[in-house]
Amino acid sequence: MTQRVYNFSPGPAVLPEPVLEEAQKHLVALPGVGMSILEISHRSAAFTEIIQAAEQNLRRLLEIPEDYAVLFLQGGAKLQFGMIPLNFLRNTGCKASYVVSGTWSKQALAEATTQGQAHAAWDGKATNYDRVPRDEEIQIAPDSLYLYICINETIAGVQFPREPETNGVPLVCDASSELLSRPLDIRRYGILFACAQKNLGPAGVTVVIIRKDFLDRCPDDLPVMLNYRQLAEHKSLLNTPPVFAVYMVKLVTDWVLREFGDLNKLKEFNEKKANLLYEAIESCGGFYTVHAAPGSRSAMNIAFRLPNGDIEKEFLAEAKKAGLYNLEGHRSVGGCRASIYNAMPWRGVVALRDFMLRFHEENRNTLG
Repeated sequence: MTQRVYNFSPGPAVLPEPVLEEAQKHLVALPGVGMSILEISHRSAAFTEIIQAAEQNLRRLLEIPEDYAVLFLQGGAKLQFGMIPLNFLRNTGCKASYVVSGTWSKQALAEATTQGQAHAAWDGKATNYDRVPRDEEIQIAPDSLYLYICINETIAGVQFPREPETNGVPLVCDASSELLSRPLDIRRYGILFACAQKNLGPAGVTVVIIRKDFLDRCPDDLPVMLNYRQLAEHKSLLNTPPVFAVYMVKLVTDWVLREFGDLNKLKEFNEKKANLLYEAIESCGGFYTVHAAPGSRSAMNIAFRLPNGDIEKEFLAEAKKAGLYNLEGHRSVGGCRASIYNAMPWRGVVALRDFMLRFHEENRNTLG
């Protein structure tokens, strides 16, 4: 198959077509370099320019202050689950508080407990992780070093509409599935990280934004590749970084700046796409049901169910025939899910909306 389909995968996810075309055009030889991005040295002047441009694009879009470091690391979000408590909780005698709003924050808490005292400041298990907490529900331990959140849970399709109130406790945030989708108040965070394969680029690189005074807390008795201070001092070049993935982050952020200019406009676009699908679902009289409660619904990942498993299988099969791919829910929960990240074009969301309405019309009377 050479014709592109609409890819609703939660990650690795859809990339902007102009970015793919630019990468393809210059894959054999970067302009002025004479060799592929897949071949150049990470110590070369050409790559130094690329990684610095990627950082500056992120700083501009997210308005990252100068007292924050931007790192390009490996290992994905799951490595960050362990690295954060390893660097900042282990052997401190203090606690860390975690908001458990879904699968990924639950896993992060489990990793933290291997390194120190970590507790659930709130857990959404009672309602099957269908919402995020109200500020007054979050019970932060008095001696907490940080409050951890996953600002957008891809599996449950729940998203914090804003940062929770912490009364001065620094936020540590997994923003993997929403970074660059809307403005964030970076000053609220001590650490914010995102694996790239949602809105930033392809799999292989993880962006970490960390307040520089946090780096002073990193203990000396860690392996260098697990020590944020060492990684920052060496400007993410302690070893060979994922050169191609960093290059793609540079191209993706170039595209965001070129097409939208700032994240306020991108936020409007993403909310418009999400509202189109949520409104279509609501118009079908319960044929489709959204997992997330109103007020906590994600603009990135829309998790929904149909009346039964058989009709869901038919829905997914027919969707694929229509060129709508990767609408399956996570293997742990089943159902359906549409991930509509930055690069999902408006026409793709319209195509999905139209298909959902048509499928409902054709099948609503077949269910007894």
